[in-house]
This record gives sequence, C-alpha cells and structure tokens, in this order.
Amino acid sequence: MHLRPAAIQDLADLTKRCRTGSLRSSELSDATITVTNLGDQGASQVFGVIYPPQVALVGFGRVIERPWAQNGEVRTLPTLTATLSADHRVSDGHRGALFLLELSDALQHPEELDR
Repeated sequence: MHLRPAAIQDLADLTKRCRTGSLRSSELSDATITVTNLGDQGASQVFGVIYPPQVALVGFGRVIERPWAQNGEVRTLPTLTATLSADHRVSDGHRGALFLLELSDALQHPEELDR
C-alpha cells in the first residue's frame, strides 16, 4: 500500500483529532467503512453486520500464537484475523479480497506506508 505524503499527513491529522474527540460533525456522518476491534474482549474473529450508510465493516480479533510453516520449518507466530463484511450492491468479493490483501501487507510492513 503506497500513500502519498499528503494522504499520510491527512490520516495522521484525522487520527489525532479522533483520539482527542475533536472530529467535525461532517466527519461523523455518511461513513462508508466501519472498523471494529473485539480482540480486547477475547474474540478471535469478528463477523460484522453492516448498517447503512456503511458499505463495509472490517473486524479485528485478538492476536493468537499459531503454528506457521515458513521455509520448510514450522514455528509459532502471532497472527491476527481480520474479516470483511461488505455490501455486494456496492462492490464485489474480488475487490474485498484485494482490500484484505493490501491491509495484511500494510499491517505486516508498516514501514512501507510512507513510501
């Protein structure tokens, strides 16, 4: 995932204002994607229900150590499950799968987001 420097700055500003509770009312309406994290509640997976005007929901569960085969060896690695619920009237499953791949790449390699 490659973001323009201006997009990174905009995202940092939006994140800061979200954390400090200073979002504008226009930024709290007509949302398109909801993000939820129930990992802190112990859920390993989240399957969300989409409420209009949202068109998708990305759900994150808790981090779990799982066996993982890599280069012919089996090790345990921390893994995180991200699920996507999407309104197929807006987009198809292929685009949703591509989104999850981009999200996975960004989470595994956050240092590349500013390139």
